[in-house]
Amino acid sequence: MENKPKITAAQRRLLFGAVFLMATSSIGPAFLTQTTVFTQQFMASFAFAILASIVIDIGAQLNIWRVLSVSGKRGQDVANEVFPGLGTLVAVLIVIGGFAFNIGNVAGAGLGFNAIFGWDVRIGAAITGIFAIIIFLIKNGRAVMDVVTQVLGVLMIGIVAYVMIISEPPVAEAAKRVILPEDPIAMLLPIITLVGGTVGGYITFAGAHRLIEAGMTGEKNLRFVSHAANWGILTTGVMRVLLFLAVLGVLTQGAVLSEDNPPASVFQFALGDIGMKVFGVVLLAAALSSVIGAAYTSASFMRSFNQVFDRYNNIVIVVFIATSTLIFLFVGRPVTLLILAGSFNGLILPLTLGAILLASRKKSIVGNYHHPTWMIVFGIVAVIVTLIAGFMSLQGLAELWNG
Repeated sequence: MENKPKITAAQRRLLFGAVFLMATSSIGPAFLTQTTVFTQQFMASFAFAILASIVIDIGAQLNIWRVLSVSGKRGQDVANEVFPGLGTLVAVLIVIGGFAFNIGNVAGAGLGFNAIFGWDVRIGAAITGIFAIIIFLIKNGRAVMDVVTQVLGVLMIGIVAYVMIISEPPVAEAAKRVILPEDPIAMLLPIITLVGGTVGGYITFAGAHRLIEAGMTGEKNLRFVSHAANWGILTTGVMRVLLFLAVLGVLTQGAVLSEDNPPASVFQFALGDIGMKVFGVVLLAAALSSVIGAAYTSASFMRSFNQVFDRYNNIVIVVFIATSTLIFLFVGRPVTLLILAGSFNGLILPLTLGAILLASRKKSIVGNYHHPTWMIVFGIVAVIVTLIAGFMSLQGLAELWNG
């Protein structure tokens, strides 16, 4: 039976820090476009895919966060104990994927600055990189990271909620389609895509590694960890639902979305001339928070490579951000690297989650802790779904070679 100690003010700050680190890591530029495009394609029925993906996401995240917390070890270390070398493979894939995606995040932040102020995209990207680096150079940088991700997360949710209200979506129709989608079979692709985008790759480990670093480990902290895992997914889900309803609202009013930038046209239709600047704020917040999350989590996976990476972790994060920013500034967005990263990303979660499920039954890893059977069932479903996503992601490699 889990202990239920009272959560202190400091722990509450850590709780929100871990929740928003995970949530804002998943709410990047791709999240905005992905949600908009799927809503345009499936209209109200997309609500079914959102709900299904949230349920699967909770299953995946609860398993990972609880087992890692009980073991007190990061994802790659647990995976290595289940299958020697597996954790190292996963760590390499996550670092490669996180680095490539960080270049895209930096680019997204540059586009955000461009939409708000009209600045050159590279100037905005450079400012983003410098700001993110400063966070990890100052004293108490982890606490500052927690605050920044929370502020950015609340800002994004607040703005999108306002746009949703203005757009007057058909809420009743959306509520109906949560249970009765027009074509349930067609929902498989968006469900798989949403799960991969929410808990795929490095994202699901962001908050868990933050809690481990802060010492929130062992069975005594399981209630706290479970709350954080659930709230992380629900926070991402709230943002997804609000954006979905905002897009649905403008589409039912007759809006025709731009093929080049679908989410931006949603804000323009709902808010008029200022819409592009407001979208720029959301894009900047999404991209900056993703830069911070990707860098922090990728560097946490490098800690197992060598003691130097562990001892000088902040410096590793700074180099990670600086390098990805410089590559964007001087080379541009490397499409080939991003395709490869996307393919790797789809293969990471089924590998790691599968290892976590096996670890939950190994006393050498979790001691006398008994992992709930219903969570294992949820985890198996998530493994199957993400395994399908992994095979689908291999199409990216085919596209790369054929291109």
